[in-house]
Amino acid sequence: MIKNYTDHSANERTYLAWIRTAIAVIAFGFVIERFDLFLAYIAQALPESMPLAPSAHREALILGLGLVFFGILLMVVATLRFILIAKQIDHPDQRRPPSTFVVIGFAALLFLFSLFLLGYLIRLLWQ
Repeated sequence: MIKNYTDHSANERTYLAWIRTAIAVIAFGFVIERFDLFLAYIAQALPESMPLAPSAHREALILGLGLVFFGILLMVVATLRFILIAKQIDHPDQRRPPSTFVVIGFAALLFLFSLFLLGYLIRLLWQ
């Protein structure tokens, strides 16, 4: 049996959850950025009597790229955290677990992206 197997497998499951979340954030950012392009094509196909709300391409581009960058950053931090915790599990001395400051910071950043998305959608709705 591998020493501290349960701890290592829990660390790996947590790491994979972070990676799945990062992939979902990247995919969501890509969808947001491309959805505005889809709206532009639909607007060209509609007859002049059926106007579509004006495009907010700049905001969609900023939000989409921001979410893609955030997802990449999330993967990097998750990998570093995984390596750090794996070393701490095998270390003979008791050490304090890594700070939750990083996790709270990412949650706050995701909250800010959500507010920006809300503003973007409200702007599209009222135009």
